[in-house]
Order: sequence, then C-alpha cells, then structure tokens
Amino acid sequence: MRTPGTPRRDTRGIVDAAGLLARVRFRRHAPAEALRPYLEHYWLIDWDLTEPYASHVVPHPSVNVVFQSSEPHPTAEVAGIQPGLFTKKLAGRGRVCGVQFRPGGFRPFAPHLEVASLTGHRLPLPDVFPHLPDPPCSTARILTPDDEHARVAALDAFLTALAPAPDPRADLAMSLVDRVREDRSVRRVSALARTEGLSVRSLQRLFSAYVGVGPKWIILRYRIHQALEQAESTPHAAIAWSDIAASLGYADQAHLVRDFTATVGVPPTAYAAH
Repeated sequence: MRTPGTPRRDTRGIVDAAGLLARVRFRRHAPAEALRPYLEHYWLIDWDLTEPYASHVVPHPSVNVVFQSSEPHPTAEVAGIQPGLFTKKLAGRGRVCGVQFRPGGFRPFAPHLEVASLTGHRLPLPDVFPHLPDPPCSTARILTPDDEHARVAALDAFLTALAPAPDPRADLAMSLVDRVREDRSVRRVSALARTEGLSVRSLQRLFSAYVGVGPKWIILRYRIHQALEQAESTPHAAIAWSDIAASLGYADQAHLVRDFTATVGVPPTAYAAH
C-alpha cells in the first residue's frame, strides 16, 4: 500500500493523459511531514498554449483546494468531490496549485462541515474557512513564485496554519477508502462494513460525514479508474474487455460498459480507439 502523502506516479483518472501531458507541465509534490496523514499530494500545472485545450478528468473521491491564476484576479476554491466527468478548458497562459486530500482527510481541517455538503460544489475559500486572516495574500504567496518549491512551501504554510484536529473517525474513513482502492476483492459494501464490525447504515453515515460520497460510489469509481488506466496502457487491438470486467469484479462485460459510459461519456471501445 502506498505511504500516505507520497505522490502517486500513475495518471489514473485523467482522460487522454498523453494529450494533456503533451500540453502542460504537470507535477506532484509531497507535503510537509505533519500534513501527510491527511493529504494525497500537491499538484502543480503550468501551461502556455497557442490553442485552447479541454482537459477531462474522472475525479478521485477527494476534496481539493485549488488556487488558480486567472483574470481579472486569482481564485482560491474548495472543490468537493465531483460526481461526474470534470471538464476544464485551458487557454493562453495559466497556473494552478492544488491540494488533493486523502478521501476522508479534509474533515480534520474543517470539523464544522459534513463533507457531503461540499459534493458537487466549488466554493470560494472564505466560504469554507471564514476565519482565514487574509485569503488574497495567501493566494498570492502560493501562485506568484516561479520556483515551484517555494509554491510548495507556501502550501505547507497555508495548511499548517489551519491546524487540523486529530480525529479517529477520519482515520477510520481514510483506512477504509485505502482498502477499497488497493484491494480489488472489496466489491460489496456489506463486506466492507463487516470487516469493521459496522452496520451498512453506520458505514454510509461515516462516509457521508468524512468522505463526501457513499462506499458503493467509491467502489465503482475506483473500478472505472482501473479500466481507464488499462485502456490507456494497452494497445487497442489487445484489449479484452470481458477479461477486464472480470478482473474488476463485474458480473459481465455489459455492466462495465454501462458504468464506463455513464462516467466517461463514451463506451470503453470508443474510448480505447481514440
């Protein structure tokens, strides 16, 4: 299992990862040691495009804080989990500095919020953290430096100042989501609940409060991420969708096709042939 706070090396969730990475500078960085229990990583993107490009992402079940340079002024938002495909148009020059929290890891920074209240929404930073002393200054300190390590240090300082509160239920939520992500044998919510001696309803309430979506949604989302990754890394002619469906725990190929199409917008065969 990957160590918390260690940046992933995969492109899981990015639709047409090769196309995006050919147009932008995309990097991931580890946060400060004290923040690693709560964060996946920081993600930095810079671009300078002669033609607009639309990026598409099948989001992870993670809350993100997103700082972006834009006209007429920079923006800072808390982005809850996006249930469907997320599309962002990139044009001209731009920069984004993002914080991806571990699923379940955002709540210690905002213990007053049920994370499900953020799902599907992008809210200005002061709406979620009303006691921030000076959000515009924090945003400028994070976005302005050309040195990316200075941007990472500014993100560390910003999050450390929020003083996350230890929470055993957040730890439990993070551990359970990690299990779903890493263990393909976890296919039923009832089995996941049973491993912790919880009722299904108690597990659902935990996920609503700390993750933002239900455990069934997370099981399905990680399946689609794995299917996308296999489609990206396997030559089109060699893809056996029935085998992929079986390896991901689907009863048959038709169920994979249905979930994939509903999430990505096209059937898996059409996606692989793009």
